[in-house]
Amino acid sequence: MNARIDQVATAPQARLPVRNPRTGACDAFVPVASAAEVAATAARLRAAQRAWARRPVAERGAALSRWADELAVEREALVDALFADTGRWGISVGEVDGALRNLRRWASQAPGLVTETEFPSALLPTVTIRDQYVPYPLVGCISPWNFPVTLSLIDAVPALVAGCAVIVKPSEVTPRFVGPLRRALARVPELAAVLEFVTGAADTGRALVSGVDAVCFTGSVATGRKVAEAAAARFIPAFLELGGKDPAIVLASADLEMATDVVLRGSIANNGHACMSLERVYVQRPVYAPFVERLVEKARAVRLAYPDPRSGYLGPLIFEPQARVIQAQLDDARARGARVLCGGEIENLGGGLYLRPTVVVDVDHTMTLLTEETFGPVIPVMPFDTAQQAIDLANDSEYGLSACVLAGTLDEALAVGREIDAGGISLNDGCMTYMTYEGEKNSFKYSGLGGSRMGAAGLRRFFRKKALIQQHGRAAGVPAH
Repeated sequence: MNARIDQVATAPQARLPVRNPRTGACDAFVPVASAAEVAATAARLRAAQRAWARRPVAERGAALSRWADELAVEREALVDALFADTGRWGISVGEVDGALRNLRRWASQAPGLVTETEFPSALLPTVTIRDQYVPYPLVGCISPWNFPVTLSLIDAVPALVAGCAVIVKPSEVTPRFVGPLRRALARVPELAAVLEFVTGAADTGRALVSGVDAVCFTGSVATGRKVAEAAAARFIPAFLELGGKDPAIVLASADLEMATDVVLRGSIANNGHACMSLERVYVQRPVYAPFVERLVEKARAVRLAYPDPRSGYLGPLIFEPQARVIQAQLDDARARGARVLCGGEIENLGGGLYLRPTVVVDVDHTMTLLTEETFGPVIPVMPFDTAQQAIDLANDSEYGLSACVLAGTLDEALAVGREIDAGGISLNDGCMTYMTYEGEKNSFKYSGLGGSRMGAAGLRRFFRKKALIQQHGRAAGVPAH
């Protein structure tokens, strides 16, 4: 299926409107792939996968490198498409450039990570065991709206270099990048034979899960649970990267200038539309007041990227329903006694919805602002007395994606970080899991399921490992009685 993003209707196929977050207008349409179209796409990809898997891994990597070169040709169109869907300019540029780096990184690293070995049995002297890595024939990837290109490719690329065919369903909220991405893909025919994008909403996603051999999903816990249940019914693996409610712990020994910089950046980058955003801040009581004072001062200085999208830091909230979630959490917090020290009001500017950095105090864990994912530039700050109390507060959550600890020394931060139930802990920095891909990590609690998408495991999870057990001597017979 060759779905296109059209500015006007061109076919009777079912379509969904696409909203521009800067204007609030629905100015494009995305075709909806039916279950039959998804099945036909899956069949075509499967037919090409065996030949793709037989290629040496270096050759598969070379095809990905050529695709990166072709994507570079489409760079301006990709940035424009992301900007139209997300309303952010600088982050869209960085996202496209990061995707090119990621393609080239996997292309260069993969040959060293896929090495089959042979070794002698420790129990049977005439037996050796040989590894074989068998890729899943068809991997399905369902990606969210907050980083459209990055999260459409973060699982697809290592799966492709592993030898899988891949079908991707991007979010219907931010799908315009598919057009320029597919144009570049068409110029690398060996890769186009094993990679396709299908667009649509929940029904398209369900059809995808029903037709693949492994599924990768990035999104909410509620939808992730449905994906996991559907995958379990088919006995296929599900790799889930779900929500977060990431805590930051600021110890009294921390450099407050650095700590307020980290917390502000980690809480409002991409409008807080990131699973690893810092959404709960715990500050040791002796430095609580000066920390809050300096944080509010810095938060008030952040400018909206309006009316000029290339000037200022915060663009519009991408997904209109998310604005209602954020507002409901702020309303609940206020009703329970919280105070908003800056920000706190969603503004309609030119049809787009904007929220300035919002610092909230007098908060506690009875409030949804401290317990449910916010996905917005909101910074609730709560004091604590002892390091153990901070650890207990950080772990008092259904989520366990990542966290950060800020302290006077790395040793002090490390001692606390070891006790936090989360997969990626940044020490004396924040949100480092999106800056480096080397550290393998697993999601804790309801933040996800399955192998790490980081490090070498990000590639190896797309293989089933086969043991070829070789008898070099005489095979045993039936013993005499």
